[in-house]
Amino acid sequence: MAAPFALAFDPWDPAFLADPYPAYAELRARGRVHYYEPTNQWLVPHHADVSALLRDRRLGRTYQHRFTHEDFGRTAPPPEQEPFHVLNDHGMLDLEPPDHTRIRRLVSKAFTPRTVEQLKPYVRQLAGELVSGLVEAGGGDLLTDVAEPLPVAVIAEMLGIPEADRGQLRPWSADICGMYELAPSQETARKAVRASVEFSDYLMELIATRRKEPGDDLISGLIAAHDEGDRLTEQEMISTAVLLLNAGHEATVNSTVNGWWALFRNPGQLAALRADHSLIPSAIEELMRYDTPLQLFERWVLDEIEIAGTTIPRGAEIAMLFGSANHDPEVFETPDRLDLTRTENPHISFSAGIHYCIGAPLARIELAASMSALLEQAPTLRPASEPERKPNFVIRGLEGLSVEVA
Repeated sequence: MAAPFALAFDPWDPAFLADPYPAYAELRARGRVHYYEPTNQWLVPHHADVSALLRDRRLGRTYQHRFTHEDFGRTAPPPEQEPFHVLNDHGMLDLEPPDHTRIRRLVSKAFTPRTVEQLKPYVRQLAGELVSGLVEAGGGDLLTDVAEPLPVAVIAEMLGIPEADRGQLRPWSADICGMYELAPSQETARKAVRASVEFSDYLMELIATRRKEPGDDLISGLIAAHDEGDRLTEQEMISTAVLLLNAGHEATVNSTVNGWWALFRNPGQLAALRADHSLIPSAIEELMRYDTPLQLFERWVLDEIEIAGTTIPRGAEIAMLFGSANHDPEVFETPDRLDLTRTENPHISFSAGIHYCIGAPLARIELAASMSALLEQAPTLRPASEPERKPNFVIRGLEGLSVEVA
């Protein structure tokens, strides 16, 4: 069953990683669901199916609220990976109701729209300063000089992590997120475990400090958050802080560099954006659709489902192809064309359903701030060399983006 797709869909092939969208078009043309033997997953490439499955309660990010590993026909993770799985499994992204509902409700009390809106001046100022430094230097690496430091600093500021400690956050996050790729290696797992232990230990100390001396920050808010007697446990607070940091900057970093590389390769669209900065909001949505930062999202089949006449049994894993869904011609007119004026743009880059990204409003503020600053301060920004793409599939990004300012 997998043989017809072996050449088209290959998440370890550099040519596929460079441009997966033609392979997605082939998958969509060949059907609505495909079993992919190398990862033992069912690939779902169409927008309508992905959108529906994200809201389907017969699927779950976890199965452990209903089944043991053995009951579900799965093998428990190796014991040496326990620190990573304890950290990951207590975050709301990998929980299902009722725990997900309880934690998201409590986190929402500290992560309010008003809190996010109040960050706008800080985000704009920081973006302006970072871009100013890039311009003064005549250029640099857009990834390390602007795209990374902005969202890391913002979420660290929200969490109340002291500036002196922030240099550790990005390496920890990168090592942990390596486990979200398909079939991670033993070395990847070892790095993720070490980062999980170090990050958890650090946050445990910070939480203990905030219990004694509460501040006006998100960790203090998570400690104080309660609802009808419910509170976050220590592990839930640690896992939530790590999730907010990882999810709070990974997508933003990759959206920034993927987006600017797309603009450089579409000079007509870049010229239109430079001529009319009011296009920034629609440009952000279009760039997130055009080269999706999170290409795949997984769900476990908790109760048997059927897609286009194919029965997918309980215990199977579904891989929803966000990048493919965002290029589905049934939803997006001329999907392979970058169109910054696109008004109908129901992309699913922030997911959907109960796991819709809680940080989406903050990500949009950050992306708008950096784009505005670059357009205003660096109107002649151009690439200095061809960038190298990261050898990742699930989290799509560049190793760097060298730019120069004339």
